[in-house]
Amino acid sequence: MKFPFLASFILLIVFLNLRMRRVSRKEEEKEAGFWERELQSNSVRKKSLENLDYIHIPYDLLPFGTAGDNETLKKSEETLTSLKDEKIVNFTGISNTDLKLEYGTANITVLSQYDQNYTTLVCTLQDWGQELYNQGRYEDARDVLEFAVKTRSDITATYRVLLDLYRTKLGLNEDEIKKKIDGLIPIAKNLNALSRNTILKLMDYTEVKENS
Repeated sequence: MKFPFLASFILLIVFLNLRMRRVSRKEEEKEAGFWERELQSNSVRKKSLENLDYIHIPYDLLPFGTAGDNETLKKSEETLTSLKDEKIVNFTGISNTDLKLEYGTANITVLSQYDQNYTTLVCTLQDWGQELYNQGRYEDARDVLEFAVKTRSDITATYRVLLDLYRTKLGLNEDEIKKKIDGLIPIAKNLNALSRNTILKLMDYTEVKENS
């Protein structure tokens, strides 16, 4: 009885050892590939940034100047107004190495600032839209959150609140709700973010693939 158990135990140890070596080898190859790309990126010359997909805030279409005494609304409006003369680009899911390879090492600082401006934008839009929703200003909340989605925000709460507006707060019929949600799906499917599948599931999108 002891021999079969011992043989099985030895085989298990051998299997685990082989698997650990395989994983370790893949990790080493991955790390080597990263450092090779990083080395290449540091020698890429500066390139023009004029064709970047810059985001422009539609100040005339969003409910600016309507905060009243609400501090959350005031802060949101002030933060977004401070971005008026800033350049904003969504680089979500794109590494600094990839940015340097595409646009040159000398541009990485300014590109990082553009991306930080984007993070500030979508976080503020979420706060603004949520507070407008809390105040019962549903159409204004819709306008703010729809703009956030157009910028390809990956904030799950933005989609959750917007979907609730479509389904329960704006008096839309079933066809109108479906049309609105169908318009969000292509945007969500193309998000380069870990939240992509979660957002699609919020829309009851049934073709989500776990590893896609």
